[in-house]
Amino acid sequence: MTGRTIAEAAAECGLTTHTLRYYERDGLMRAPVARSRSGHRRYTDEDVAWVRLVTRLRSTGMPISEVRAYTDLVRAGEGTEPERLELLRRHRQRVLDRLATVRHDLAAIEDKIAVYAGTAGGC
Repeated sequence: MTGRTIAEAAAECGLTTHTLRYYERDGLMRAPVARSRSGHRRYTDEDVAWVRLVTRLRSTGMPISEVRAYTDLVRAGEGTEPERLELLRRHRQRVLDRLATVRHDLAAIEDKIAVYAGTAGGC
């Protein structure tokens, strides 16, 4: 059987093998990961692409419960696209809101750097 071992898939995705096992246990994989005759996991390109998506959703703050809900919708197949779209749009808005806050905070830091660099007055 071809495919990546769990160690290879983890390294490729920048995760630990423990995290990949957690994703499987917690229902975050799009489809069950195939196993070799010896029972070892074998990750396909599609599995790795899915793990990368889950990782991006998590790194942008999507709660596990929403990742699981999205995964369930994907597994349910055709007809769930409107729900998937709405879930992703809500998440995008939260990310955009957070990004605006970070930009605002960064501007305050830039102002303070200018003060200490002697290019502006202030506290």
